[in-house]
Amino acid sequence: MNMPAPIRRAIPADATVACWSAPDGWQLRRFDWRGSGRGGILFQTGRGDVFEKYLESFEHWHRAGWSIAAFDWRGQGGSGRLSPDPHVGHAEDFAPFLSDLAAFWDDWDVAGPRVAIGHSMGGHLILQALLDQVIDPDAAVLIAPMLGLKAPIAARLGEGLAQIMCRLGDPARAAWKGNERPASRRKRQQLLTSDASRYADEQWWYDQVPEIRLGPPSWSWLVQAFASTRRQRSDPRLATLSTPILMLIAAEDGLVDPRAAARVAGKLPNAELREFGRECAHEILREADPVRNRALAAIDEYLATRLP
Repeated sequence: MNMPAPIRRAIPADATVACWSAPDGWQLRRFDWRGSGRGGILFQTGRGDVFEKYLESFEHWHRAGWSIAAFDWRGQGGSGRLSPDPHVGHAEDFAPFLSDLAAFWDDWDVAGPRVAIGHSMGGHLILQALLDQVIDPDAAVLIAPMLGLKAPIAARLGEGLAQIMCRLGDPARAAWKGNERPASRRKRQQLLTSDASRYADEQWWYDQVPEIRLGPPSWSWLVQAFASTRRQRSDPRLATLSTPILMLIAAEDGLVDPRAAARVAGKLPNAELREFGRECAHEILREADPVRNRALAAIDEYLATRLP
């Protein structure tokens, strides 16, 4: 039986978890783990995520000398809520997320090359911050990036439906009951990872710190996500973005659209795409060891080549 690794269920003794104040005073929960001089990695999670889910990957990079930083997006994790219902992930606009990212990046005190790594929604927001030129990493890694949403119906119809539902009721109400997308024949674990032990880590953390748990998105969040990813996919600035970017996608991803991500990668002049097959679900860095180790090796190789 694959038992949980201790690093996955404990904040490292020499790491810190604290609060960071955004320019508007919003308190965001942050993680910092100083390395031995290789440089800095800012890791940003997906919608509804918390940084605890990626402690194992943080440990891998920390052993290589990297300093690791992360923060929970406002509205989720330990960074407060944007909805009266603490279990609903709400957003009226993605602009505050980008403002927080830009301000944190400017405030982040770390020596050496700096890398931005984003999973899912984090990947979408990091790419947008690059296009808007509000962060300037030496390299970026986008892991299963949310560059298009998987929906039971076509994306355009899904966006229209979400807009109608916002007008028919409270835009901050939950779009569905479960945590992931509705009308799926696959169980939540199957959507995220084939590794039952790593999947169980998430619930373990929620049991220890119940207030960091989040549930489904609001209808307003869906409207913003559909619109933001649609605009990003057609942004002419993609063709002139010079930042080295490694993109990892799962061909059978049930939550985000890997084909949309591949098309975006094809527009980027300095991007490398690595695709995983049916053995891989959405959370590539929390997959079974054969997949996870390949992903980490690809990231290590890319950063070693681009940031010697």
